[in-house]
Amino acid sequence: MSTLSLAALFLGAAVIAVPISKYLGLGSVLGYLAAGIVLGPWGLNLFHQVDDLLHIAEFGVVLLLFIIGLELQPRRLWALRKSVFGLGGAQLLITAAILTPLAYWFGGMGLGPALIVALALALSSTAFALQTLAEKHQLSSKHGRAAFSILLFQDLAVIPLLAVVPLLAVGAASPDDSTVLGLIKVVVVLTAVILGGHYLLRHVLRIVARTGVHEIFTAMALLTVVGTALLMEAVGLSMALGAFLAGVLLADSDYRHELEADIEPFKSLLLGLFFMAVGMSVELGQIAEQPLRVLALVSGLVLIKFVVLYSLGRYNGLNAASARSLAISISQGGEFAFVILNVAVLHQIVPNADADLLILVVTLSMAVTPLLFSVNEWWMRRNPPETSNAAFDTPPEEVRHVIIAGFGRFGQIVGRVLRAKKIPFTALESDQEQVAYVRRVGNLAYS
Repeated sequence: MSTLSLAALFLGAAVIAVPISKYLGLGSVLGYLAAGIVLGPWGLNLFHQVDDLLHIAEFGVVLLLFIIGLELQPRRLWALRKSVFGLGGAQLLITAAILTPLAYWFGGMGLGPALIVALALALSSTAFALQTLAEKHQLSSKHGRAAFSILLFQDLAVIPLLAVVPLLAVGAASPDDSTVLGLIKVVVVLTAVILGGHYLLRHVLRIVARTGVHEIFTAMALLTVVGTALLMEAVGLSMALGAFLAGVLLADSDYRHELEADIEPFKSLLLGLFFMAVGMSVELGQIAEQPLRVLALVSGLVLIKFVVLYSLGRYNGLNAASARSLAISISQGGEFAFVILNVAVLHQIVPNADADLLILVVTLSMAVTPLLFSVNEWWMRRNPPETSNAAFDTPPEEVRHVIIAGFGRFGQIVGRVLRAKKIPFTALESDQEQVAYVRRVGNLAYS
């Protein structure tokens, strides 16, 4: 089948399945999953290279993290440090502490393999959780921000986890000079990305924007994400983490909104492709062979993570409704579990059959997430909370009441009057020189 035919096939399946799923109140993610199952080996069998498709579609997760980074200014990210390392660290450690003895006793694994499996299953799906929260406009809520903090810590934790897995292999060598050299490379690349993003990239974007060629600016935006992701991958770091860091560094730039608008269509399509690839990878044959075991493992994983997350949410001051929403949003397994389990199989730490079963469990736990959201919404309608959670991004009442759309001659007159009255304002303007001028005199301006 030609590339164009495949593109038409995927687009057609998405156009049919997603509206039906949305109409039924199940969200777009479940629609993409259903489309993938129908197209995959256990459905119409129209596509076979699922692993290749999954590898390409994972770039949608990278773009998603870049856009989220654009919405998080560095000072706001710094304000989240306690949630990221406190709440995120507690979730990972407590969940792994519960799953490790279960894998050791009931899975027949050694202590080392059981620990690796537990840590892999403790990770959640950034793509599924953030996409669903964004669809439901809950990313800026208390439970949405808590979920993001935990997911960000998990992305950070993947780096040392991947480094530890080979050390548990039979006959593994102790860390040597190459390990130290690898850490030095990581530090150098992170420093280069931070300094380059803060001091160099903004000027390059300004030069490209002055050409007035929109598609070139879009190409520059994509090049920024791809280049950062490749740099991170070259030193063994997460591509998604690199893209997130690039987004944070550009969150204060004049081009934040234009970058977000240019990247959004690519992000949405590739994320949809990622969810379809996950649907194709579901091994329905294995479910038919041992349905009760698979059901027990999926239910157990989701239930354990739900209880841990709900308890942590309540401990950190969330009300019952918010803690329940937090627990549901990231109670599934994550895409990084695929990577860790595959590395464990490669180093003969986890048997191939066990890894295949666990990957199926993680995939099914992802598919369950939209259904749990629907059940939670039904419960919320039946039992509405006493107080609603205000969004984090609600601006203070006393500042920036005025937005000037267009800062030409008339907009400048309005701006001078407001400035004379000492009333701050935000200007929206396509001319980069005007944007730079407005920022120099102390007001906000965006291109």
